[in-house]
Amino acid sequence: MGIKKKLKLAKWVATGIIAAAVTGYIAYKAMRPSTIGYKSVKAQTGDIETYYSFSGNVVSKNRQKVIAENVMLIKKIHVKKGDIVEEGSLLATTADGAKLKSKIKGEVVNIRAEENAPLMAGMEIMDIVDFDNLEVVFKVDEYDVARLEVGKMATVRIGAVDKEFKGVISDISKEGQIMNGVTFYTASIDIEKEDGIRTGMSAEVTLLSDNARGAVLLPMNVIQFDERNNPYVLKLDEKRSIVKAMITTGITDGTAVEIKSGVLPGESVYYKRSIALEDILFPEGGKNARVYIGGED
Repeated sequence: MGIKKKLKLAKWVATGIIAAAVTGYIAYKAMRPSTIGYKSVKAQTGDIETYYSFSGNVVSKNRQKVIAENVMLIKKIHVKKGDIVEEGSLLATTADGAKLKSKIKGEVVNIRAEENAPLMAGMEIMDIVDFDNLEVVFKVDEYDVARLEVGKMATVRIGAVDKEFKGVISDISKEGQIMNGVTFYTASIDIEKEDGIRTGMSAEVTLLSDNARGAVLLPMNVIQFDERNNPYVLKLDEKRSIVKAMITTGITDGTAVEIKSGVLPGESVYYKRSIALEDILFPEGGKNARVYIGGED
């Protein structure tokens, strides 16, 4: 027999041996009881809260945009950028003797007009901004706006200055705005003046959505769902076999779930530990499956 034929025969023999080994292993696993490992966790009693989160920006509550009401010539500008003016302070005088005054207390910003330069009606002259009275204005989806109310407490965080504080909703718009086919409303929260906080800064607003006190709680990862999307957990019956127990759930904070019925405080529920080779070959464990109960987390 030639060398090539001998090598070819050797390859066929090796392939046959490997195939026989794999077949034998699968047959061995089919006859041998597979082990399904479970760990347990006890239901705890505690409080759970859920929150709404919205994005907004810091704005001034009071702002005056000084505009030319008709064609005019500014003869004299009496303030400069950065000046703090009181309500009624003189800002500018026109060529015909008219006096433009501040309607609010604030800081002069963005002077756009020049002396002895004509202005058309509607042109901007300057802005007065009250930086002492600030608020956070945030957008609210049309499906969430009904859950807000004036006077409701909220937490505001301004990341740029690492500040977090409490505030109450002071206003909710009644007229919605449509953007890209989505309707939203605006709400505002008064904030106190603090060093470093500037208008335009981004803010995160968090409001309490729902809460449950003294509730039975379980981790989310132990909750399972049947083909009808009904929630259940795994328990031990009197024969120490794993069985399904239907439950009624309440609110969740993304980590824990409120259990309204089906599990008692301190009761242990079980969940599968990890996927082993036999779980892949026999995903349901088969009739030969045996259960290994591990310790609690």
